[in-house]
Amino acid sequence: MDIELFSTPGLGDSSYLVASEGEAAIVDPQRDAWRFLAVAEARGWRVTHVVETHVHNDYLSGALEVRAATGATIVAPARGGYAFVHRGAEEGSDVTFGAVRLTAMATPGHTPEHLAWLVRPVDDAADAPPAAVFSGGSLLVGTAGRTDLLGPERTDELTELQAASLRRLAALPAATRILPTHGAGSFCSAGPASGAASTSIGAELFGNPVLRAIDGGAFAETLLAGLGRYPDYYARMAPLNRAGPRVLGGAPRPRALTPDDVELAAIRGVRIVDARPRLDFAAGHVPGALNVELDDAFAAYVGWLVPFDEPIALVVPEPAVEAAVEAATELLRVGYEHVEGFLDGGVDGWASSGRPVRSHPTLAVESLLAEVEAGGRPDILDVRQAGEWRADGTIPGSRTIFVADLPGQLAALPRDHELTVICKGGSRAAIAASLLDAAGIPVRAVARGGATGWVDRFAAVMARREG
Repeated sequence: MDIELFSTPGLGDSSYLVASEGEAAIVDPQRDAWRFLAVAEARGWRVTHVVETHVHNDYLSGALEVRAATGATIVAPARGGYAFVHRGAEEGSDVTFGAVRLTAMATPGHTPEHLAWLVRPVDDAADAPPAAVFSGGSLLVGTAGRTDLLGPERTDELTELQAASLRRLAALPAATRILPTHGAGSFCSAGPASGAASTSIGAELFGNPVLRAIDGGAFAETLLAGLGRYPDYYARMAPLNRAGPRVLGGAPRPRALTPDDVELAAIRGVRIVDARPRLDFAAGHVPGALNVELDDAFAAYVGWLVPFDEPIALVVPEPAVEAAVEAATELLRVGYEHVEGFLDGGVDGWASSGRPVRSHPTLAVESLLAEVEAGGRPDILDVRQAGEWRADGTIPGSRTIFVADLPGQLAALPRDHELTVICKGGSRAAIAASLLDAAGIPVRAVARGGATGWVDRFAAVMARREG
């Protein structure tokens, strides 16, 4: 048996290609499923099944893409409410291919219909110890799947179910390999997941605080304490996954747009998303553009700040064609299909056409501290999440607005002086600075470093100054 893991850092998720004797199944495929199929074809494996652990809230499934390309049978939780043809699975359901058998284990909690899939040789007895388990959003590396995604009215119920499911998983042999769907960087995780892609039951019994809290009376508190916000686009994923996303048939190919094209698109209401590094954006950008760097968090923050599936025109770093494909692919995974193209020639081409270019200053956190030490009184806007403010503190006197909430609070911000935006490392400050700049609010961004780890130093300086 071969297991190929495909990590998607931008979503903090993994998909799996499992093969035996020339046949294969894909577990929890993301929408750009052609990357899995290319590996299967290169290995000479025929994909016979797509297996889902749950209705995904963080990305669109590639199950229909796989079936359209291969004729594979889609096997998904019977309680998932899927509207397309599939084979419904429940506790004890089997999927066999080659010499492998996957057996469904009901593990509700992260979602009500959730299934884990136990992996055994097809000739083993049904109660033989499994070699591995695809745990989806139940047991993760160092934590567990969050239980609040369906709203506060169901959180208590799902938390109790998650505890029962984790007890079942914890009872598996210590050597059982755990292969989760959600991992480090996923907003579906109840706490920070380890950077490791897989783990074992034994390792989690020793080191997973959520698992260790099951029988100590503090499970709900441990699971739910400090949960961060998750992107607004999540609300659209489960309904689309139940209905079945539109089959695309291959990777996106964004077209090159002239400055005229981009200007006309902006007039029509198309959102300009500039995916270049923050310092390049600050040095010069198309007026009104939103700066979300093309990194692991790109799709999440576009999904937070651009209305769902709104048309987008991209400004991308070099090499432009490859960057545009990467950006469009990340957006497709979360349902943003309407990328009109990318600005050919970038901002240089825009400026060469005689159109205006905007800019704003940047600085490092060390420079901001030096300014305060010299007696300066910058108006600081901290755009981290509330959990970060609680855990790490805030610079005394700073304003606090999470970057995703900023569009709704722009009218309350001053326009008669410059705001200095700060986050943890610079990326969210860059997003916030682009929003403020587009609104005509004077701004500079702390683009290198951030408040985390520096709060005490700022506080000490301010206390000495005021004393």
